[in-house]
Amino acid sequence: MLEITSKDTLKERAHDTSKPKHAHRFKDVKIKIAGLGGQGVLLMGQLLIEMGMREGLEVSWLPSYGPEMRSGSAHCHVCLSKERIGSPLVSRPDVLVAMNEFSLRKFAHEVVSGGIILYNGASLPADFYAPEVQVVAIPAAEIADKLGSTKAANIVLLGALLEDTECLAPGTALRVLEDKVKKRDMLEINRQALAAGRRFIEEQAHVGAVSQPDGFA
Repeated sequence: MLEITSKDTLKERAHDTSKPKHAHRFKDVKIKIAGLGGQGVLLMGQLLIEMGMREGLEVSWLPSYGPEMRSGSAHCHVCLSKERIGSPLVSRPDVLVAMNEFSLRKFAHEVVSGGIILYNGASLPADFYAPEVQVVAIPAAEIADKLGSTKAANIVLLGALLEDTECLAPGTALRVLEDKVKKRDMLEINRQALAAGRRFIEEQAHVGAVSQPDGFA
């Protein structure tokens, strides 16, 4: 739904001190985002690292996708840290964002004990079982469709991730969206999608919830 522009260099953005920093309560957060090409998987990761840089963190983003971007599977690895990042590869994520059932089943076993799974669906598959992690089913595509564009499902999940982990400030996300989205109507949809994802976490009960890992709460 959005496109990352390259007006400023990443170095300039990383050293931008004009905005207040978020009070990060973690040493590092490892996130894996997975789904189909065209669902905004890679973009969501790019938005997260842009936010992290603006908040003065060390960041890394590693994409992985099949040869057919629009129909093949895609996932990316995102690291946010107060210290230098040794490797961009995330083999044991603290957070998994699964945009479809295939990704949920493929990567759920990698999530650390006490970690978080955010699943794009109205409910979890009947036979899915992950007793040691907090799992939240979010009908992100349906929410985004009601707002005017199903392509904003990734932004709904971004809002849910920010609310559930508190790893980055929602205000930073809004500023990033304002810089990236030039069409006013699309920007408004994204603003609403971000807020809707946060609101869903605030208002809905978690499925199979457990205490969060150190650093998130």
